[in-house]
Amino acid sequence: MTHSLNYAVNCSLLFTELPILERAAASKAAGFDAIEFWWPFAEAVPSDRDVDAFVTSVQDAGVQLIGLNFFAGDMPGGDRGLVSWPARAAEFKDNIDVTVGIGERLGIKAFNALYGNRVDDATAEQQDELAVENLSAAVVAAARIGATILVEPVSGAPRYPLLTAADCLGVIDKVQAHSGVSNIGLLADLYHLAVNGDDVDKVIAEHTARIAHVQIADNPGRNEPGTGELPIEAQLTALQTNGYHGWAALEYKPSGATLDSFAWLPRERRAAK
Repeated sequence: MTHSLNYAVNCSLLFTELPILERAAASKAAGFDAIEFWWPFAEAVPSDRDVDAFVTSVQDAGVQLIGLNFFAGDMPGGDRGLVSWPARAAEFKDNIDVTVGIGERLGIKAFNALYGNRVDDATAEQQDELAVENLSAAVVAAARIGATILVEPVSGAPRYPLLTAADCLGVIDKVQAHSGVSNIGLLADLYHLAVNGDDVDKVIAEHTARIAHVQIADNPGRNEPGTGELPIEAQLTALQTNGYHGWAALEYKPSGATLDSFAWLPRERRAAK
């Protein structure tokens, strides 16, 4: 049996040969009905003009933006989120309103909040306490539009503290207890989990009910499925069998041209069902 989950294109890793405002249309032309983005602006609070241009590019393409990251700092420079970063707490709070505002205009139902690296000018305990406060503010804001906040493990960032599903679920439990709101779930990035040494099959078997979103890439290389050794198809099938009916987002670095990297996925499987 193969799964029948719907696929979405991560337009921050795919179609990077195109300007950001052309990537939604390129995804549609390639046969996909859904996309997701990391934060597509250079700052936490972009101009209204820039926000309008981005929103229009998605609407005009006729695709659904199913996921959006909060501003995460300078990702190419090594930043991995502001949620637990005391010196930039105000930026994250300001970014919540902008992000959820875009979500309201485009019907986005999931927002990924990257936790942030450990820093030298605060203790781990102080950072974790701040993270619970910031994530609680985010879940309350997202609840207003019926959306969910996502917490994900990340690999390849030595100072990022959430490496396993259990690390993320521990944070999620604290946020739910603190906020009294339940719209926060695990982003199961099957690539990051595998690279970090988590038992992905066990995570799926035990925690599917707490998985709110799924992303995929193969390992080694973080390229498209079929370029590495991960049993992605089997894991997606197991997720669906266990009751996950959300999206599987293609968050990989194409090994060549973006369009060529879709060869593993027949066109009839790209459109949302």
